[in-house]
Amino acid sequence: MGGSREQDYERADPSAPIPSGDCDRFFGTWTRISPAAEDAKLATARVALEGYDTVAYFTDGHPVKGSSTFSFSFDDATYYFASAEHQKMFAADPDRYAPQYSGYCAGGLSMGHRVTADPERWAISNGKLFVFSKKGWSLFAEDNAGILAKADANWAALKGQH
Repeated sequence: MGGSREQDYERADPSAPIPSGDCDRFFGTWTRISPAAEDAKLATARVALEGYDTVAYFTDGHPVKGSSTFSFSFDDATYYFASAEHQKMFAADPDRYAPQYSGYCAGGLSMGHRVTADPERWAISNGKLFVFSKKGWSLFAEDNAGILAKADANWAALKGQH
């Protein structure tokens, strides 16, 4: 064991200013997240792909609406699945099934913007799932390799924005 697990902690009062030069007071404001708080955090997590089952794009070849009964949290989002089997497949290999760019529109990212995607506009390219807005889909249809290259280049800078 050892080391710090920052993802398991949050500030007791997030609105309180961080005191400069007073490490003891600063670190004293951190508390362990209770199981109830963790459940509340998951309940407010972004639902990926508007609740569509990301595994179904690969197995069924088309979008299928998922259910909150079968859910899994990954990459700051909650994914819904149409079946326990799909949930299990995703949990075993989320990087294989999760949409690229956390489910944001690849076309929008190619232009330097995080844009909400329409889960009905999608493509699997090189074994990866990409989703698009209406405009993003049009851009992708014109130059799919160029759009994905630009989206890849912009994603690192846009990933952390909310």
